[in-house]
Amino acid sequence: MSDLIQPSPKTIQNIVFGALLIILFILVCRLFAPFFTVLLWSILLYVLAAPFYQRITKKMNFSTHRGKILQNILAASFSMGTIVIILIPLSFVVFQFFRQIMELIHLAQDFFIAKPGAVDDALEYISDLILDLSSGMIVIRPDEIQRRIVQLLGVSLQNILQISSTVARDVGSFLLGLVFMIFCLFFFYLDGAYLSRIVLHVIPIRKEYITALVGKFKEITRNLFLGYIIVGIVQAVMAYVVFTIFHVRGTLVFAILVLICSFIPMFGAGLIWFPLGMLRILGGDAVGGIVFLLVSGFFISTLDNFLRPLFLQHRIQLHPLFIFVSILGGVAVFGFNGLVLGPILVILFLTVLDLFLTEHNINLD
Repeated sequence: MSDLIQPSPKTIQNIVFGALLIILFILVCRLFAPFFTVLLWSILLYVLAAPFYQRITKKMNFSTHRGKILQNILAASFSMGTIVIILIPLSFVVFQFFRQIMELIHLAQDFFIAKPGAVDDALEYISDLILDLSSGMIVIRPDEIQRRIVQLLGVSLQNILQISSTVARDVGSFLLGLVFMIFCLFFFYLDGAYLSRIVLHVIPIRKEYITALVGKFKEITRNLFLGYIIVGIVQAVMAYVVFTIFHVRGTLVFAILVLICSFIPMFGAGLIWFPLGMLRILGGDAVGGIVFLLVSGFFISTLDNFLRPLFLQHRIQLHPLFIFVSILGGVAVFGFNGLVLGPILVILFLTVLDLFLTEHNINLD
Protein backbone atom coordinates (compact mmCIF):
# COMPACT_ATOMS: atom_id res chain seq x y z
CA MET A 1 0.00 0.00 0.00
CA SER A 2 1.58 3.24 -1.18
CA ASP A 3 1.99 6.13 1.20
CA LEU A 4 -0.29 9.09 0.72
CA ILE A 5 1.50 12.20 -0.45
CA GLN A 6 1.34 14.75 2.31
CA PRO A 7 1.34 18.45 1.37
CA SER A 8 4.42 20.28 2.51
CA PRO A 9 4.14 23.02 5.14
CA LYS A 10 5.15 25.54 2.46
CA THR A 11 2.24 24.46 0.22
CA ILE A 12 -0.23 24.78 3.08
CA GLN A 13 1.22 28.17 3.92
CA ASN A 14 0.80 29.34 0.30
CA ILE A 15 -2.82 28.15 0.22
CA VAL A 16 -3.66 29.89 3.50
CA PHE A 17 -1.81 33.01 2.45
CA GLY A 18 -3.61 33.05 -0.94
CA ALA A 19 -7.01 32.60 0.72
CA LEU A 20 -6.23 35.38 3.20
CA LEU A 21 -5.17 37.65 0.34
CA ILE A 22 -8.44 36.98 -1.53
CA ILE A 23 -10.53 37.66 1.59
CA LEU A 24 -8.69 40.90 2.31
CA PHE A 25 -9.01 41.96 -1.34
CA ILE A 26 -12.79 41.42 -1.21
CA LEU A 27 -13.02 43.41 2.03
CA VAL A 28 -10.97 46.26 0.59
CA CYS A 29 -13.27 46.32 -2.48
CA ARG A 30 -16.26 46.52 -0.13
CA LEU A 31 -14.62 49.46 1.63
CA PHE A 32 -14.06 51.33 -1.62
CA ALA A 33 -17.42 50.39 -3.20
CA PRO A 34 -19.41 53.40 -1.78
CA PHE A 35 -16.86 55.75 -3.33
CA PHE A 36 -16.55 53.97 -6.68
CA THR A 37 -18.34 56.67 -8.69
CA VAL A 38 -16.34 59.50 -7.12
CA LEU A 39 -13.05 57.63 -7.62
CA LEU A 40 -13.91 56.69 -11.20
CA TRP A 41 -14.73 60.23 -12.32
CA SER A 42 -11.80 61.65 -10.33
CA ILE A 43 -9.46 59.30 -12.21
CA LEU A 44 -11.04 60.19 -15.55
CA LEU A 45 -10.82 63.93 -14.88
CA TYR A 46 -7.20 63.51 -13.76
CA VAL A 47 -6.32 61.57 -16.91
CA LEU A 48 -7.85 64.35 -19.03
CA ALA A 49 -6.34 67.28 -17.13
CA ALA A 50 -2.96 65.76 -16.18
CA PRO A 51 -1.19 66.76 -19.46
CA PHE A 52 -1.98 70.46 -18.82
CA TYR A 53 -0.81 70.17 -15.21
CA GLN A 54 2.39 68.38 -16.21
CA ARG A 55 3.09 70.94 -18.94
CA ILE A 56 2.88 73.78 -16.40
CA THR A 57 4.91 72.02 -13.68
CA LYS A 58 7.48 70.30 -15.94
CA LYS A 59 10.26 72.87 -15.41
CA MET A 60 9.45 73.69 -11.77
CA ASN A 61 11.62 72.58 -8.88
CA PHE A 62 9.56 71.09 -6.04
CA SER A 63 12.47 69.71 -4.01
CA THR A 64 12.81 72.81 -1.81
CA HIS A 65 10.48 73.81 1.02
CA ARG A 66 9.12 76.72 -1.02
CA GLY A 67 8.75 74.41 -4.03
CA LYS A 68 6.67 71.93 -2.03
CA ILE A 69 4.36 74.73 -0.89
CA LEU A 70 3.99 75.88 -4.51
CA GLN A 71 3.28 72.30 -5.58
CA ASN A 72 0.50 71.99 -3.00
CA ILE A 73 -1.00 75.32 -4.11
CA LEU A 74 -0.94 74.28 -7.78
CA ALA A 75 -2.46 70.85 -7.03
CA ALA A 76 -5.23 72.45 -4.94
CA SER A 77 -5.90 75.07 -7.63
CA PHE A 78 -6.11 72.45 -10.39
CA SER A 79 -8.34 70.13 -8.34
CA MET A 80 -10.82 72.89 -7.47
CA GLY A 81 -10.57 74.49 -10.92
CA THR A 82 -11.32 71.16 -12.65
CA ILE A 83 -14.54 70.77 -10.65
CA VAL A 84 -15.62 74.42 -11.02
CA ILE A 85 -15.11 74.41 -14.81
CA ILE A 86 -17.45 71.40 -15.06
CA LEU A 87 -19.88 72.24 -12.25
CA ILE A 88 -20.95 75.76 -13.31
CA PRO A 89 -22.12 74.93 -16.87
CA LEU A 90 -23.51 71.55 -15.74
CA SER A 91 -25.63 73.16 -13.00
CA PHE A 92 -27.01 75.70 -15.48
CA VAL A 93 -27.81 73.00 -18.06
CA VAL A 94 -29.54 70.73 -15.52
CA PHE A 95 -31.68 73.57 -14.14
CA GLN A 96 -32.69 74.83 -17.59
CA PHE A 97 -33.32 71.28 -18.84
CA PHE A 98 -35.85 70.49 -16.11
CA ARG A 99 -37.49 73.91 -16.52
CA GLN A 100 -37.87 73.60 -20.29
CA ILE A 101 -39.03 69.98 -20.27
CA MET A 102 -41.78 70.90 -17.79
CA GLU A 103 -42.78 73.80 -20.06
CA LEU A 104 -42.96 71.44 -23.04
CA ILE A 105 -45.14 68.97 -21.13
CA HIS A 106 -47.49 71.75 -19.97
CA LEU A 107 -47.63 73.09 -23.54
CA ALA A 108 -48.51 69.65 -24.92
CA GLN A 109 -51.16 69.13 -22.24
CA ASP A 110 -52.76 72.51 -22.98
CA PHE A 111 -52.70 71.79 -26.71
CA PHE A 112 -54.45 68.43 -26.41
CA ILE A 113 -56.99 69.63 -23.83
CA ALA A 114 -57.76 73.13 -25.14
CA LYS A 115 -57.71 72.28 -28.88
CA PRO A 116 -59.06 68.77 -29.25
CA GLY A 117 -60.12 69.34 -32.85
CA ALA A 118 -56.69 70.50 -34.03
CA VAL A 119 -55.20 67.00 -33.96
CA ASP A 120 -58.22 64.96 -35.08
CA ASP A 121 -56.77 64.21 -38.53
CA ALA A 122 -53.42 63.11 -37.12
CA LEU A 123 -55.09 60.91 -34.48
CA GLU A 124 -57.37 59.42 -37.12
CA TYR A 125 -54.32 58.61 -39.26
CA ILE A 126 -52.55 56.96 -36.28
CA SER A 127 -55.66 54.93 -35.49
CA ASP A 128 -55.95 53.71 -39.08
CA LEU A 129 -52.22 52.92 -39.19
CA ILE A 130 -52.42 50.78 -36.04
CA LEU A 131 -55.46 49.00 -37.47
CA ASP A 132 -53.67 48.26 -40.76
CA LEU A 133 -50.40 47.12 -39.15
CA SER A 134 -52.26 44.76 -36.82
CA SER A 135 -54.40 43.37 -39.68
CA GLY A 136 -57.55 44.59 -37.98
CA MET A 137 -56.77 42.93 -34.63
CA ILE A 138 -56.06 46.13 -32.68
CA VAL A 139 -58.71 48.82 -32.73
CA ILE A 140 -57.88 52.07 -30.91
CA ARG A 141 -60.20 55.03 -31.36
CA PRO A 142 -58.68 58.52 -31.92
CA ASP A 143 -60.19 59.82 -28.65
CA GLU A 144 -58.59 56.87 -26.81
CA ILE A 145 -55.19 57.73 -28.31
CA GLN A 146 -55.64 61.35 -27.22
CA ARG A 147 -56.66 60.29 -23.71
CA ARG A 148 -53.60 58.05 -23.39
CA ILE A 149 -51.26 60.78 -24.64
CA VAL A 150 -52.66 63.24 -22.07
CA GLN A 151 -52.35 60.57 -19.38
CA LEU A 152 -48.75 59.86 -20.43
CA LEU A 153 -47.91 63.56 -20.29
CA GLY A 154 -49.39 63.75 -16.79
CA VAL A 155 -47.33 60.78 -15.62
CA SER A 156 -44.20 62.27 -17.23
CA LEU A 157 -44.76 65.57 -15.45
CA GLN A 158 -45.24 63.71 -12.17
CA ASN A 159 -41.99 61.80 -12.74
CA ILE A 160 -40.09 65.00 -13.56
CA LEU A 161 -41.35 66.64 -10.35
CA GLN A 162 -40.39 63.53 -8.37
CA ILE A 163 -36.90 63.51 -9.89
CA SER A 164 -36.53 67.23 -9.14
CA SER A 165 -37.50 66.74 -5.51
CA THR A 166 -35.11 63.78 -5.23
CA VAL A 167 -32.28 65.87 -6.67
CA ALA A 168 -33.09 68.67 -4.21
CA ARG A 169 -32.99 66.21 -1.29
CA ASP A 170 -29.67 64.79 -2.46
CA VAL A 171 -27.92 68.15 -2.77
CA GLY A 172 -26.07 67.50 0.50
CA SER A 173 -24.75 64.14 -0.71
CA PHE A 174 -23.82 65.68 -4.06
CA LEU A 175 -21.83 68.48 -2.41
CA LEU A 176 -20.11 65.98 -0.13
CA GLY A 177 -19.20 63.93 -3.22
CA LEU A 178 -17.74 67.04 -4.85
CA VAL A 179 -15.60 67.75 -1.78
CA PHE A 180 -14.34 64.16 -1.84
CA MET A 181 -13.65 64.44 -5.58
CA ILE A 182 -11.61 67.62 -5.03
CA PHE A 183 -9.74 65.80 -2.25
CA CYS A 184 -8.98 62.86 -4.59
CA LEU A 185 -7.91 65.12 -7.46
CA PHE A 186 -5.60 67.04 -5.13
CA PHE A 187 -3.64 63.89 -4.26
CA PHE A 188 -3.73 62.65 -7.87
CA TYR A 189 -2.11 65.89 -9.04
CA LEU A 190 0.29 65.87 -6.10
CA ASP A 191 1.31 62.18 -6.07
CA GLY A 192 -0.06 60.75 -9.32
CA ALA A 193 3.23 59.16 -10.36
CA TYR A 194 3.75 57.62 -6.90
CA LEU A 195 0.21 56.20 -6.78
CA SER A 196 0.65 54.74 -10.27
CA ARG A 197 3.85 52.97 -9.17
CA ILE A 198 2.00 51.45 -6.20
CA VAL A 199 -0.71 50.07 -8.50
CA LEU A 200 1.88 48.71 -10.93
CA HIS A 201 3.76 47.07 -8.07
CA VAL A 202 0.84 45.20 -6.47
CA ILE A 203 -0.67 43.75 -9.68
CA PRO A 204 0.93 40.31 -10.32
CA ILE A 205 1.44 40.80 -14.09
CA ARG A 206 4.59 41.56 -16.03
CA LYS A 207 5.51 45.22 -15.80
CA GLU A 208 5.48 45.83 -19.55
CA TYR A 209 1.94 44.44 -19.80
CA ILE A 210 0.68 46.62 -16.96
CA THR A 211 2.40 49.63 -18.54
CA ALA A 212 0.67 48.82 -21.85
CA LEU A 213 -2.73 48.54 -20.13
CA VAL A 214 -2.28 51.82 -18.23
CA GLY A 215 -1.21 53.54 -21.45
CA LYS A 216 -4.21 52.07 -23.27
CA PHE A 217 -6.56 53.26 -20.47
CA LYS A 218 -5.23 56.81 -20.77
CA GLU A 219 -5.44 56.71 -24.56
CA ILE A 220 -9.01 55.37 -24.52
CA THR A 221 -10.16 57.95 -21.98
CA ARG A 222 -8.73 60.92 -23.88
CA ASN A 223 -9.87 59.69 -27.29
CA LEU A 224 -13.38 58.85 -26.10
CA PHE A 225 -13.63 62.28 -24.55
CA LEU A 226 -12.36 64.06 -27.65
CA GLY A 227 -13.88 61.88 -30.34
CA TYR A 228 -17.31 61.26 -28.83
CA ILE A 229 -18.16 63.46 -25.84
CA ILE A 230 -16.57 66.68 -27.14
CA VAL A 231 -17.99 66.12 -30.64
CA GLY A 232 -21.43 65.46 -29.11
CA ILE A 233 -21.20 68.61 -26.98
CA VAL A 234 -20.18 70.71 -30.00
CA GLN A 235 -23.12 69.33 -31.98
CA ALA A 236 -25.46 70.04 -29.04
CA VAL A 237 -24.20 73.64 -28.76
CA MET A 238 -24.62 74.16 -32.51
CA ALA A 239 -28.11 72.60 -32.31
CA TYR A 240 -28.98 74.98 -29.46
CA VAL A 241 -27.91 77.96 -31.61
CA VAL A 242 -29.81 76.75 -34.70
CA PHE A 243 -32.95 75.85 -32.72
CA THR A 244 -32.87 79.24 -30.99
CA ILE A 245 -32.58 81.09 -34.32
CA PHE A 246 -35.59 79.18 -35.67
CA HIS A 247 -37.56 79.76 -32.42
CA VAL A 248 -37.94 76.08 -31.51
CA ARG A 249 -39.62 75.66 -28.12
CA GLY A 250 -37.50 73.77 -25.58
CA THR A 251 -34.20 74.44 -27.35
CA LEU A 252 -32.04 73.07 -24.52
CA VAL A 253 -34.11 69.87 -24.23
CA PHE A 254 -33.72 69.13 -27.94
CA ALA A 255 -30.03 70.12 -27.85
CA ILE A 256 -29.41 67.56 -25.08
CA LEU A 257 -31.32 64.97 -27.11
CA VAL A 258 -28.96 65.81 -30.00
CA LEU A 259 -26.02 65.13 -27.65
CA ILE A 260 -27.48 61.72 -26.74
CA CYS A 261 -28.32 60.82 -30.35
CA SER A 262 -24.82 61.80 -31.51
CA PHE A 263 -23.65 58.42 -30.17
CA ILE A 264 -26.06 56.55 -32.46
CA PRO A 265 -24.33 55.34 -35.65
CA MET A 266 -25.61 56.34 -39.09
CA PHE A 267 -28.57 58.49 -37.92
CA GLY A 268 -26.98 60.57 -35.15
CA ALA A 269 -28.33 64.06 -34.52
CA GLY A 270 -30.67 63.73 -37.52
CA LEU A 271 -33.04 61.76 -35.29
CA ILE A 272 -33.89 65.08 -33.60
CA TRP A 273 -33.60 67.88 -36.16
CA PHE A 274 -35.23 65.98 -39.05
CA PRO A 275 -38.60 65.37 -37.25
CA LEU A 276 -38.56 69.00 -36.04
CA GLY A 277 -38.12 70.20 -39.61
CA MET A 278 -40.85 67.90 -40.91
CA LEU A 279 -43.24 69.13 -38.20
CA ARG A 280 -42.57 72.70 -39.35
CA ILE A 281 -43.30 71.72 -42.96
CA LEU A 282 -46.47 69.81 -42.03
CA GLY A 283 -47.52 72.79 -39.91
CA GLY A 284 -47.72 74.95 -43.04
CA ASP A 285 -44.29 76.61 -43.03
CA ALA A 286 -42.80 74.70 -45.98
CA VAL A 287 -40.06 77.22 -46.80
CA GLY A 288 -39.04 77.64 -43.16
CA GLY A 289 -39.03 73.88 -42.65
CA ILE A 290 -36.83 73.24 -45.70
CA VAL A 291 -34.41 75.98 -44.66
CA PHE A 292 -34.35 74.54 -41.12
CA LEU A 293 -33.52 71.05 -42.49
CA LEU A 294 -30.74 72.38 -44.73
CA VAL A 295 -29.18 74.52 -41.98
CA SER A 296 -29.44 71.72 -39.40
CA GLY A 297 -27.97 69.14 -41.75
CA PHE A 298 -25.02 71.36 -42.62
CA PHE A 299 -24.22 72.98 -39.26
CA ILE A 300 -25.09 70.04 -36.93
CA SER A 301 -24.64 66.67 -38.59
CA THR A 302 -21.73 67.67 -40.85
CA LEU A 303 -19.72 68.45 -37.72
CA ASP A 304 -19.80 64.74 -36.84
CA ASN A 305 -18.17 63.78 -40.16
CA PHE A 306 -15.56 66.53 -39.86
CA LEU A 307 -14.60 66.67 -36.18
CA ARG A 308 -14.66 62.98 -35.19
CA PRO A 309 -12.00 61.85 -37.72
CA LEU A 310 -9.98 64.96 -36.89
CA PHE A 311 -9.91 64.14 -33.16
CA LEU A 312 -9.64 60.35 -33.37
CA GLN A 313 -7.40 59.87 -36.43
CA HIS A 314 -8.01 56.08 -36.19
CA ARG A 315 -6.61 55.96 -32.65
CA ILE A 316 -9.57 53.92 -31.38
CA GLN A 317 -9.42 50.73 -33.41
CA LEU A 318 -13.00 49.72 -32.72
CA HIS A 319 -16.00 49.77 -35.03
CA PRO A 320 -18.58 52.50 -34.21
CA LEU A 321 -21.25 49.80 -33.80
CA PHE A 322 -19.23 48.20 -30.97
CA ILE A 323 -18.74 51.63 -29.38
CA PHE A 324 -22.48 52.28 -29.52
CA VAL A 325 -23.43 48.83 -28.13
CA SER A 326 -20.78 49.07 -25.40
CA ILE A 327 -22.17 52.48 -24.34
CA LEU A 328 -25.75 51.15 -24.20
CA GLY A 329 -24.64 47.99 -22.36
CA GLY A 330 -22.48 50.00 -20.00
CA VAL A 331 -25.34 52.34 -19.10
CA ALA A 332 -27.68 49.33 -18.60
CA VAL A 333 -25.20 47.59 -16.27
CA PHE A 334 -23.38 50.45 -14.51
CA GLY A 335 -25.84 53.33 -14.86
CA PHE A 336 -24.34 56.73 -15.71
CA ASN A 337 -20.83 55.37 -15.09
CA GLY A 338 -21.34 52.96 -17.98
CA LEU A 339 -21.13 55.88 -20.42
CA VAL A 340 -17.34 55.54 -20.21
CA LEU A 341 -16.96 52.17 -18.47
CA GLY A 342 -18.63 50.28 -21.34
CA PRO A 343 -16.22 51.28 -24.14
CA ILE A 344 -13.22 51.19 -21.79
CA LEU A 345 -13.98 47.62 -20.68
CA VAL A 346 -14.47 46.41 -24.25
CA ILE A 347 -11.23 47.96 -25.51
CA LEU A 348 -9.25 46.81 -22.45
CA PHE A 349 -10.63 43.28 -22.96
CA LEU A 350 -9.41 43.30 -26.56
CA THR A 351 -6.04 44.65 -25.42
CA VAL A 352 -5.65 41.94 -22.75
CA LEU A 353 -6.69 39.31 -25.30
CA ASP A 354 -4.04 40.60 -27.71
CA LEU A 355 -1.38 40.50 -24.96
CA PHE A 356 -2.42 36.95 -24.01
CA LEU A 357 -2.20 35.74 -27.61
CA THR A 358 1.20 37.43 -27.99
CA GLU A 359 2.45 35.85 -24.75
CA HIS A 360 1.48 32.36 -25.93
CA ASN A 361 2.52 32.91 -29.58
CA ILE A 362 -1.01 32.32 -30.86
CA ASN A 363 -1.77 33.72 -34.29
CA LEU A 364 -5.44 34.00 -35.28
CA ASP A 365 -4.76 35.28 -38.81
